[in-house]
Amino acid sequence: MNRMDNMDNMDDMDSIDSVGSVDSIDSADNVENTYAVVVVGAGPAGMMAAIKAAENGAAVTLLEKMPRAGKKMLITGKGRCNITNVAEKQELIKNIPGNGKFLHSCLKAYDNEDVQLFFQGLGVPVKVERGGRVFPVSDRAADVVDAMVLRLHELGIRLVTDARVTGLLLEEGAEGEACVKGVRMADGSQYHGRAVIIATGGASYPGTGSTGDGYRWAEEAGHHVVKPLPALVPLEVEDDWVKELQGLALRNVRATLLADGKKAGEMFGEMLFTHFGVSGPIILSLSRQAAQLLEAGSFLELEIDLKPALSLEQLDARLVRDFEKYQRKEIKNGMKDLLPGRLIEPVLDAAYLEPERMVNTVTREERHRLAQVLKGLSMVISGTRPIAEAIVTAGGVDVKEINPKTMESKLVKGLYFAGEVADVDGYTGGFNLQAAFSMGAAAGCWSVWNS
Repeated sequence: MNRMDNMDNMDDMDSIDSVGSVDSIDSADNVENTYAVVVVGAGPAGMMAAIKAAENGAAVTLLEKMPRAGKKMLITGKGRCNITNVAEKQELIKNIPGNGKFLHSCLKAYDNEDVQLFFQGLGVPVKVERGGRVFPVSDRAADVVDAMVLRLHELGIRLVTDARVTGLLLEEGAEGEACVKGVRMADGSQYHGRAVIIATGGASYPGTGSTGDGYRWAEEAGHHVVKPLPALVPLEVEDDWVKELQGLALRNVRATLLADGKKAGEMFGEMLFTHFGVSGPIILSLSRQAAQLLEAGSFLELEIDLKPALSLEQLDARLVRDFEKYQRKEIKNGMKDLLPGRLIEPVLDAAYLEPERMVNTVTREERHRLAQVLKGLSMVISGTRPIAEAIVTAGGVDVKEINPKTMESKLVKGLYFAGEVADVDGYTGGFNLQAAFSMGAAAGCWSVWNS
């Protein structure tokens, strides 16, 4: 039993038997419905919240506006679902640049080991791959989603699909504080509860149901919403030569983001040239910062160190050896041991060297200039791809207004937030799903314990 399961003063699990086992239904009943906990959004955070609330004895309803639960989860990890990462807690936080420190308490209470044990307990064995990434052994995201949905049914949680929530039911409490009492539905019905957990996701991949609804409800409840921006998103580039390299992947390179000429961030690893600019793991990791800097009006450049393992002096010595070897060849042929063929002419062009010149005509100064280009091939970033194409959203409900231990609103009693709807986002590698599961577990448990 993990650290966020039943407490001694909570009712036994048998207490949920009165809820009954209710299958997913197509739409909300056009009647008033009363549940102890109402969860909006059946993604990773919402399903985890519903499960933990029910495991602690609450009657739970889970509302999902899409035809099925976990639609975005089905496409995560390229359809394999990278459920978490085995990194130590401080490393997890470090890999969540969007308010990772806010998650200190909920990660301590429900960590990556708990997530692995949770899915193994549901019959989904997991494996660890490069970079500490954790996947289901089957490599099927559908197995992860199906296991969670089955657990919902086992606990008697009422999963209502095709259910569009339009707003919160708010009122003034006995002591004058704002309280949430449930949600309003598009069909005119209402769901009442002692607690409401908003887990509607961000604004990326709207086709999966993440259309920013939770932001609007949070603002209606008095919360500040940090402007949503794309994160983990490819970058668009002004330079035409970049687009001509579409499909070329580079490994073991270092990308440095420059804002108004000053270093703003850097990443080492793999990248990809596309028809609009650049993508790949290191580009996605820099994109959150790029989006924020572009929003602030900064002039952005990206410099690629094509040979990060070599110092400038070592690289110059390498060029000397290659040029001696190919001294009777054209420069473009004298570079074939150093670079992918398609990249040679763009590099030479940036160094102001004609590809057809003979290697033995290159001066010492020209060779030094070429080495500098290899250590910093530059391009101008014109923007990001649209937020609809982003893997996650940066921005959301201001975490200063959320209790970091319980995920409860500091402004409205009984209102909780979990997952991407809050201003929390991480790098690729399982960090975003871990954040969603930890926040969902906290919200689900404390929505019961605080009742």
